[in-house]
Amino acid sequence: MLIEIPDPSLVLLIGPSGAGKTTFARRHFSATEVLASDAFRALVADDEGVRDADGDAFQALRFVAAKRLRRGRLTVIDATNVRPRSRRPFVALALNRGLPAMGLVFALPDPVLRARNRAHRALAPEVLDQQALGLRDSLNTLAREGIAPVYVLDSEQAVEEAVVRRTSPTVPPAARANPSPAATARQLDLLEP
Repeated sequence: MLIEIPDPSLVLLIGPSGAGKTTFARRHFSATEVLASDAFRALVADDEGVRDADGDAFQALRFVAAKRLRRGRLTVIDATNVRPRSRRPFVALALNRGLPAMGLVFALPDPVLRARNRAHRALAPEVLDQQALGLRDSLNTLAREGIAPVYVLDSEQAVEEAVVRRTSPTVPPAARANPSPAATARQLDLLEP
């Protein structure tokens, strides 16, 4: 699959833990372009697995994302992003800057996710199931949220064979019609000087 990435833009990696988002990001983007929730958890709590650090970690991640987008830099968000409330602040940041927000969805089969989870992360099975359900529920809402284009990688082979090509940006129609659909002062309060 050919994946065309507008540069600059916001790229949301969307999928359950263990779906291959981080590996894909390392392969296709520079380290400075990728903002990973695990790395921000480690920055604020010295441990990427500490979930009670999520609030601080995501506040810092959104702050850095806002600065990168303000400078017109390609910004890749490596987090599960399986719920609309998780994606909304990032999409607002991009659209407020007139930049496209696109999605790369990692919809690998449940048996693959479970095997990877057992081998690497060992999240509680119900957590992984909730993430997978959130992803399935989101597949039909991404475009309405202002995320376009959306590419769905539905197998390990699709992830391995994906080719990323950078293109000039085009702002999606949803962004032109409503440039800040999800932006609120509360969401953006710490993002600008």
